[in-house]
Amino acid sequence: MAGGGRAESGRARVPAAGLAGADAVLLGFVRALRAAGVDASTERMYAFLRAVAVLRPGVRADVYAAGRATLCGGPDDLERYERVFAAYFGATAGPPPLPTVRTPPPPRPRLRARDAAGGGPAPGEREPPAPPTAALASSTEVLRHRDVAALDAVERAQLHRLLAAFALRGEARRSARRRPARRGAVDPRRTVRELLRRGGEPARLRRHARVDRPRRVVLLVDVSGSMAPYADALLRFAHAAARGGRTEVFTIGTRLTRVTRELSARDPDLAMAAVAAAVPDWRGGTRLGELLREFLNRWGQRGMARGAIVVLLSDGWERDDPALLGAQMCRLHALAHRVVWANPRKARPGYAPTAAGMAAALPSVDAFVEGHSLAALERLAAVVRGADTGAAVGAGAERRSTAGPRSTR
Repeated sequence: MAGGGRAESGRARVPAAGLAGADAVLLGFVRALRAAGVDASTERMYAFLRAVAVLRPGVRADVYAAGRATLCGGPDDLERYERVFAAYFGATAGPPPLPTVRTPPPPRPRLRARDAAGGGPAPGEREPPAPPTAALASSTEVLRHRDVAALDAVERAQLHRLLAAFALRGEARRSARRRPARRGAVDPRRTVRELLRRGGEPARLRRHARVDRPRRVVLLVDVSGSMAPYADALLRFAHAAARGGRTEVFTIGTRLTRVTRELSARDPDLAMAAVAAAVPDWRGGTRLGELLREFLNRWGQRGMARGAIVVLLSDGWERDDPALLGAQMCRLHALAHRVVWANPRKARPGYAPTAAGMAAALPSVDAFVEGHSLAALERLAAVVRGADTGAAVGAGAERRSTAGPRSTR
């Protein structure tokens, strides 16, 4: 089938041999929405691309309206959509106005794409003053794959806006609690009460079902000297994750500091200032093994790590004995549902986990991913919520693949 044709199911097909510039920008926007917690499924993505093609891909208001109509599944998605759109396509004084369509007597005119030669708008129709959408967002799409350590001040400010729209939810688990439902097991108590209320007359069976809840997420962010170029971006990522609840954040360097309370501030800059005042070991050494043991003894063994998804954001440099780190990682792996390690150095050409600390920890890691860019953090969010399973590594992953599904504790 030709790259510009349609699939047999009738969906618009994205060209396989490299995406066009506008398509890459729009797909990057969909990925940013998913990272922010919007359930932008593949079907919604194709509907969005078709809607933009029918309207005007180069006009901000049309792209806004097409995405709002196709990518948002409910009222909860609207606020996230506004934040991501403003960060991705450039902020304005307010959301772009919805395009107006004149409705003269039937037959109703069809919306037409703008002339390819750059023809002006129809008579009486005002052209939005904003620059073309592709031009606004192409730099953002490039920024998604740039190494955080290489960004200038302007690019870092844009990155901060995109990170503020993030959302991090743990993989769903089935809890012991039940709630009324149309389908599911019969609820004997509610059914008997209904029978008694009716005086013993036949009544409709009442049913209930288990509730799915996201697992707790624990983030351990390395703020040592070797991680200095990435620490600010990773902490802003942690701030966005902590806003969603059921997320605990610690910093590790030469000391272990719990910063969940400091990151509870709604404003990212205020939260970063609070963390800077609370963390005494910025740009110091690294004692991963000792601090991981402290975390497990004080918090993890008592329940914080049990059944949770624990994410370590570090380059794996260890100043102390690597054997201690390996032993504590084994303890952590036995407690947690999943252990994820995000290493910003992993993206560098020719990288291999040969550092003593990283090599000692890797056998107890279930997913080993990059952490150097916005796109890498988006993939990390997908791994945490269980949507990306292509990063499994280590002996822990092998044990789980052979032993079947893990306990739902």
